[in-house]
Amino acid sequence: MTATLILMRHAKAVDRLEAEDDFQRGLTPRGRRDAGDVGEALAELGLAADIALVSPAWRTRQTFDQLVPQLGAPKMEDPMALYHASTDMLERATRDVLVPGRTILLVGHNPGIGGFAHKLGQICGASRSLPPGYPTATAAVFELADCDLRQPSFVTCIDPKS
Repeated sequence: MTATLILMRHAKAVDRLEAEDDFQRGLTPRGRRDAGDVGEALAELGLAADIALVSPAWRTRQTFDQLVPQLGAPKMEDPMALYHASTDMLERATRDVLVPGRTILLVGHNPGIGGFAHKLGQICGASRSLPPGYPTATAAVFELADCDLRQPSFVTCIDPKS
């Protein structure tokens, strides 16, 4: 049985100089719009998240808040380990919640989240379907055969700027 994985980079945040520190950077108006648009696109695909792994930074939490109206009310976990997590750390966190039939939403930061998406894309031959650099508010959707990160199938990539 498969699981579904949605890998999303947080939406556009204010400049570092406009916040007390990096952790407190919130979304710009465009960022809120982009995150809502991605949520609508995911909902149009019939996706509803069962669990969300969200970096505790303000911009990732705000991105998640924009998605919730369209993706249901997933159980949300926001461990500090996800703040600027590496690709390997994101993989470990995902493995810990993989359950057949479950849809997992992971909202994080580059370079980790983009690296994770590109790694899965490379495994299944979908590298060209993912934007270089993995821009803000980009979300890639993969099906995982047997809940195995080594057996992804590319579903779609949503980049609100393209």
